[in-house]
Amino acid sequence: MLDDSEVQRILVVTAHPDDVDFGAAGTVASWTKAGFEVTYAIVTNGDAGGSDPDVPRSQIPAIRQAEQRAAAACVGVTDVRFLGYVDGELTVSHELRRDISRVIRQVRPQRLLCQSPERNWKRLQGSHPDHLAAGEAAIQAVYPDARNPFAHVSLLADEGLEAWTVPEVWVMAHADSDHYVDVTDTFDAKIAALRSHVSQTGGIDKLDEFVRAWAARNAEAGGLPEGRLAEAFMVVSVP
Repeated sequence: MLDDSEVQRILVVTAHPDDVDFGAAGTVASWTKAGFEVTYAIVTNGDAGGSDPDVPRSQIPAIRQAEQRAAAACVGVTDVRFLGYVDGELTVSHELRRDISRVIRQVRPQRLLCQSPERNWKRLQGSHPDHLAAGEAAIQAVYPDARNPFAHVSLLADEGLEAWTVPEVWVMAHADSDHYVDVTDTFDAKIAALRSHVSQTGGIDKLDEFVRAWAARNAEAGGLPEGRLAEAFMVVSVP
């Protein structure tokens, strides 16, 4: 793993608004508190989300974008970018790889956080097809695309975006997580972020208790002292 002194910028790539908040908002809050610059790249607008039949579907993208910006503010993130793909129809396309590579070259992060491209058969709910596609496209953007000046040549030729090598990837919701971040002190910020997604979490009874129990199980798996809360990741070095 990189030492924190080697990290200045972090890019988070997820499929939907609220994905980062369920999986990593406590960790993100600790990063921004430590002075890291964190950027969110949300691949879709979450237009297949929400459950209120009285809200026109045409309004959902704007609602969910606003909710994600509010959630990001709860954990100290101000740079939130939406790639505009259709929720529920995500595939690992050349275009998606290029668009994630573009953000990588713009942000030039030392660390990238993404979703798992591998299905977790023990917790299928965490393996939404859009999550898998976003995770796989992000990994392919890290290697080989963003670092290769001859991949997606328009990024350099037309936009002046030089190649960039991301040295470290953190994968959330992975069955083989090997790194646990203590988020006890940032848990309230995580809950505030999740509650910002009113269209998604407004109808979840006992959200705090559910998320706390989940974080407690992570802490136990990571060997943290009793009473602590954690988020879990698989950390991959990319030479």
